Amino acid sequence: MAYENICKQRNQKIVSCSIIKRSAGRSAVAAAAYRSGAKLTNEWDGMTHDYTRKGGIIHAEIMLPAHAPPEFADRSILWNSVEQIDKARDSQLAREIEAALPRELSGEQQLALVRAYVKDNFVDKGMCADFAIHDKGTGNPRVHIMLTLRPLKENGQWGAKCRKAYDLDENGQRIPDGKGGWKNHREDTTDWNDKGNVEIWRAAWAAYTNRVLESAGRPERIDHRSYKRQGIDKIPSVHLGPAASQMEKRGIRTDKGEVNRQIAADNKLLKEIKARITRLYRWSKAEAEKPQTQQSSLTALWEAQQQLNTSRTRTGKIRALQESAALFSFLQANGIQSMQQLHEKIADMNSRYYDLWGKIVKAERRIATLTERGEMWEQYNQYKSIHKQLAKVKPEKREQFEQRHSRELILYDAAVRYLNDLKDSGEGITPKAWQREIDQLAAGKQTDTLAMKSMREELKAVERLRKTAEQLSRQERDKSHDREPER
Repeated sequence: MAYENICKQRNQKIVSCSIIKRSAGRSAVAAAAYRSGAKLTNEWDGMTHDYTRKGGIIHAEIMLPAHAPPEFADRSILWNSVEQIDKARDSQLAREIEAALPRELSGEQQLALVRAYVKDNFVDKGMCADFAIHDKGTGNPRVHIMLTLRPLKENGQWGAKCRKAYDLDENGQRIPDGKGGWKNHREDTTDWNDKGNVEIWRAAWAAYTNRVLESAGRPERIDHRSYKRQGIDKIPSVHLGPAASQMEKRGIRTDKGEVNRQIAADNKLLKEIKARITRLYRWSKAEAEKPQTQQSSLTALWEAQQQLNTSRTRTGKIRALQESAALFSFLQANGIQSMQQLHEKIADMNSRYYDLWGKIVKAERRIATLTERGEMWEQYNQYKSIHKQLAKVKPEKREQFEQRHSRELILYDAAVRYLNDLKDSGEGITPKAWQREIDQLAAGKQTDTLAMKSMREELKAVERLRKTAEQLSRQERDKSHDREPER
């Protein structure tokens, strides 16, 4: 059974990433003590955390970049230093990577895998890493990797997480803020927080694990891609990636950003229309189920709507006439003469909504799939030259080249694996055809979205009837109350 399928059956992510932050009531010292099975005292708050009796901890180790203070090899000194440098109540203290280890590997192989992965992806980038391998004998070995968030200066002192950067115009000049200063924004001093890194780290874990499995003669392989998607009532947004994410943060609009803004607008529209239909369906159903003597006459509601919807301003009168005309047109076009017919029409609109909703969501999901294929094809071509260069590098310089270009090689391997899986499933590698299908789906989605917006206008007309009926009902209740004899 494939490793990814094993993880799926256990309802586990192969790799997860989270932030340990003080605002959530957590501390780096406590987290380190728990994961390593140690007894540590947090000098920031004076609390001692003793997990020496915790079982299932196979190995715990600290790995440091070359310029880190040697004393950071002591777990207590390292994480207390983090706690002291970030003193705010809402400080982010550490990042944690949790990954499932293939049980098909021996303990030595698992440890070698973790060390290589941690060194190449985090320590060589300047982070201090504290990892622990857990295995309680249940067939679910895992590694917990805690990483520092602040960069270390060459002298071993903690550096700043972010700095002030000035906004620049198209000519590269600072932009005045109108208050005697310059527009600016906060900018991270490292790229460690880029959202796209999570995908890179997951891809790297898959690549490193698969190499070890292959070396061990095991047939199992893992895939870093997530099992999508959550929810069927919401169109999924597309992944921005680190480059587009940084540009959007700086106020620069990107193509992917525009796609996500449109998806957000579509989701808002779908949610709005569904809520309106639900309210009107319930109201019209209740009205239609009333005895004939208690039902609101549509003719009476129409006349009352015109009387109640009066305005003294010219603009208000024009709007009232437009609303009345829209309501009349809706009733006439659909042959609605009774409350029962109105309810049946709203029920039809409800069914129509689900039809359109299904088509829009299906189109967006297919567009997302095809877009991912196109991006992986571009990723493959972007880093193909690096892979070719690797083949020409002398054996004694190969490791150095791989370390220098680890990111590019990881992304290339991920793209190759993705495209190979696609071919194995019977799909062709047809970028031009993918784009043509995207264009066709986008055009169809636009038509369906316009139909949805047209439905919204019809719902507005019916809502005016409901509003009128509720006003008349309140007036009748007030009259009845006034007629009641005093006791």
